[in-house]
Parts: sequence; C-alpha cells; structure tokens
Amino acid sequence: MLVSLVSHHLRRYWPQLIVILLLQAGAQVAALTLPTINADIIDNGVVALDTGYVKSRSAMMLAVSAGQAICQVVAVYFAALTSMGMGRDIRDAVFSRTLSFSAREVNQFGAPSLITRTTNDVQQVQMLVFMTLAIIVGAPITMVVGIIMALRANVWLSWIIVAAVLLLGVCIGVIVANMGPLFGRLQKRIDDLNRVTREQITGIRVVRAFVREPYEARRFDATNSQLLRIQVAVGRLMAAMFPIVMLVMNLSQIGVFWFAAPRIDDGRLQIGSLTAFTTYLIQILFSVMMATMMIIMWPRASVCATRISEVLATRSSVQTPADPVRRLPQRGHLEFRDVSFAYPGADDPVLSGISFSVDPGTTTAIIGSTGAGKTTLVNLIPRLVDVTAGQVLVDGVDVAQVDPETLWSAIGLVPQKSYLFSGTVASNLRQGRPEATDEELWEALRIAQAADFVSRMPEGLDSPIAQGGTNVSGGQRQRLSIARALVKKPDIYVFDDSFSALDVGTDARLRSALSAALSGRGEDAAGGGDSAMLIVAQRVSTIRNADQILVIEGGRLVGRGTHQELLDSCPTYLEIVNSQLSAEEAA
Repeated sequence: MLVSLVSHHLRRYWPQLIVILLLQAGAQVAALTLPTINADIIDNGVVALDTGYVKSRSAMMLAVSAGQAICQVVAVYFAALTSMGMGRDIRDAVFSRTLSFSAREVNQFGAPSLITRTTNDVQQVQMLVFMTLAIIVGAPITMVVGIIMALRANVWLSWIIVAAVLLLGVCIGVIVANMGPLFGRLQKRIDDLNRVTREQITGIRVVRAFVREPYEARRFDATNSQLLRIQVAVGRLMAAMFPIVMLVMNLSQIGVFWFAAPRIDDGRLQIGSLTAFTTYLIQILFSVMMATMMIIMWPRASVCATRISEVLATRSSVQTPADPVRRLPQRGHLEFRDVSFAYPGADDPVLSGISFSVDPGTTTAIIGSTGAGKTTLVNLIPRLVDVTAGQVLVDGVDVAQVDPETLWSAIGLVPQKSYLFSGTVASNLRQGRPEATDEELWEALRIAQAADFVSRMPEGLDSPIAQGGTNVSGGQRQRLSIARALVKKPDIYVFDDSFSALDVGTDARLRSALSAALSGRGEDAAGGGDSAMLIVAQRVSTIRNADQILVIEGGRLVGRGTHQELLDSCPTYLEIVNSQLSAEEAA
C-alpha cells in the first residue's frame, strides 16, 4: 500500500528522481574513493617521506571531499522539493476527496480522524520519502561499492563484513517486527487525542457552565496517557536499536584488528590496506544504520499510507451522473415525489412517502416535533444525502441528474447550526457570490436585520470574524448566515430552523423583510423576485403566514395547508399551537 501510494504521486517528479540518484551515486562513490587515497598516502607517501606526493594526494582528497559535499547538498535540495511536492499532492487529493463525501462518509471516518489523516499521516509518509531520497538512497550504493573496495583491500578479512551485516539484520528484524502493531495503535491514539481536544475546545462554554473542568481534565489526561504509553513503548524499541548498531560496529572493528594483527606482523598485510579496510567496514555498517532509519520509519509510514488510501479509495454515496444537467429549465420550483429515506442499517426509514411542491415566489414552512425528520428532509435537497426511494426535483429536474455545482448554485441553504469562517464580515457574505458589491452586501444585511450591529463594528464590512463566528453572538451568527444566503440570490432558499436564536421582534421584522424581498421587488432585490422559500421552524409565529405549512410526524406528512386550515384539520398542528399559545399571545 505504501509503495503504491508513493509511486502514484511521484510519477510527475521522475526527472528530479534521476538527478537525485545520480548525485547520490556520485557522492557515495567519491566518499568511498577517499580510503584508497588515504591508504596510498600511508603505504607510499609517509614511508617514502615524499612531502610533494603527500601534498598532491591530500589536495586530491580535498577535491573529492568538496565534490562529495556539493553532490550531497544538491541531492538533499532536490529530495526536499520532491518529497514536499508529493506531500502537497497527497494532502490535496485527500482534502478534495473529503470535500466530495456525503454526510454518510464523513460520519463513517469522523472529522478528527479525517483531520489527522490529512495532516499527521501525510507528514509521516512525506518524511519517509524525504529520508529515503536524501540519505537512504545512497545506502545500497555505499554497501555494494564498499564491499567491492573492501575485497580489493583484503579478501581474507571480508568474512567479518558478512558476519556483521547478518548479525545486524537479525537484531533489526526482531525490533521492527514488534514496531508495526505499535504504530497502528499509535495513529489510532492520535485520532482519539485529536477528537477529545476538539470536543473540549469547541464545547468550552458547556464545560464551564456545568463546572466539568476537572472531569474533562481527567478525560484528556487518560487519553494523553494512553498515547504516552504507546510512544514510550516505541521509544524503547528505537532506543535499543542504535546501541545495538554501534555495538556491532565496534565489535567488527575489534575483530578486524584482532585477526589483522598477525598478518601485519608477518608482512602479509600493509597498514594502509588495514586502514582502508576498516574505513570501508565502517561505511558499510553505517549504510546499514541508514537503512535501519528507514526501516524504523517504514512501519508507521505504512500504517499512515493505509489510512490515507482508505480515504482515497472511498467513493461518495452521492455520485455525479455521467451526463449531468448543467442548465435548469425553470426557476424557483421544488418538488418531492413520494420520497423515502433510511440510514444504512436502520430498521425503519426516517422519512416515508413525502410528497409536496414549492412554487416560485411562495413560502412553504415545515413544522414538527423533535426527531420528526425535518433536517433530514432538508439535507435531501442539496444532496448532502441521497433518497432511498422517490425523487427530489429542483427547477423541474431530479437532483440526482443535476451537476453538483449547478444544483448548489440554485440553492441558498442556511443550516441549523450557523457556521462562519475566519476572515471578515465581507468575506463570509461573499462565500456564495464573490463578485457581490458592497451595496449588495449592505442590502442583504438590512433584510437579515444585521446591518445595525455590523455598522457598529469598528471596521464595518471589514471587521474580523473568528473561526466558527465565536466572536459574535448566536443570533448575530444566524443573521449573518441568512445574509450570506441572500447575497447568493439562489432560486430556492432553505432555512433549517435558522431563526431559533432570534427574539420574537427581530424574527417578525426579518420575516417581513424576506417576504418583501422574495415577492414584490423584482430581480434587483437581494433575494430575487421569483425565488421560493422553504422554512423549517419550531415557533408557530415564524411560519403562520406561510403560503403552505407542512406538518411532519414520525417521518410522515400528516398535515398540509395554511395556518387556519391546519387548525381545523390537523390534530398534530393544533397540539403544537396549543403548546405555544401563551407565548404567542404574549408576543
């Protein structure tokens, strides 16, 4: 999985890979040339006391060293470019695939896990590629050329190299075999820590309101301690590896000196050859140690690559049609035809047999008890999830046949949970239509009853908005979200319980302004004269003047009509009205 993922994203970098390979080969061959020159100086220059010879050979060594350094620096530079570019490509691929997911796939992975896979997991794979290209790609070259040069220096002592390499291989193999499962658990614990941290930071107000700081601190400490234990276990294995490598290297040198001493004593081995052989041995074992670094990183990177590939291999349950409709024939028309929806694995459907239509320039309201399926119904319109039976038609075309960009451009959705992005008031309002003018932004703010508090901000439209809109109140967030939808000027407005944080007076003024914008002021109005409006609400006062009201109970449509008609014909609606009667009279 790791090799497949990396090779797929490195294809565009093959010229740089060839340059890196050539530079690394040149650097390693240059490094392995130095022991031969050094041995030549010892066996010829020092013995002969030829100062000129020593100087010329020393100058050659300096030149070779300089060439090696230049090759290594350039190779590392290209390795960094290649690995970082590959990391960018993988992150872009994971992020793009995540954006295509429906709510089902997002819930399947979980937001914290998707964040970890896009950041930490990609970083681990990227680091492995960098280490491989910058350092470890030269290890096999060093090993092969070093063995050849060591054999040239002395064949009889070469068995020590074989023994040292085999001993290292066995020791490292045992350690790495225990690392793979630990790294799999490590990434899972990082997901858990990310999830707990995200929950606590997002819900800090709830934590403080219920005085749960000690409990949340213990929960974070428990998750953090689990991650710590796994990291300590991994650290112990890694800590054991390098002393083992150094022990084998030192024992190998002792063995060389031990067995070379008699041969030097009787003249069968020159000191220069012993020096060269020892240097080659160290470089060969050092190349094994470099390979060990990659072996250490491999299990974790492999686990991360598997997690990344899971995201890339997951197809969204909401698929784009092969020949999508890119131009809608009507405007402002919405229709549900015998729509049913059930979540995967559920025994009963959330929605059953829902049929209704919304005409251009009209307002349709949906009301029902908590859990009746109102938000699920709304999510079917922009295809956040797909119907399991029936059809949803926007502007006369089944949404399953419409190009997603075309569909989304026709819908202005104000979700139940208003969310603002970090930036300014203007940048948030221009999310749906970047070319909107300041005058259009202020018009949308006036309709959404947000112009007063925005004008009081120090910088007006350029006032900063924190991530999630945490620096404004809940009601202000809702009004800015409504204004954002108005700036878009879509064919259909969908308000999913987006008036819940407004006081009754502001709610009434906003509904009045919306009604005027959508019905009587033509195409230049902030909302557009032919747009339809679908409102999901809990308060009867919000929807009583709608052209039609739909009452949903248990996923079924149990009532349809105007406010007065439903009072006479729908017991469920009458019960809702009676539960709010005193509040309505007070308003």
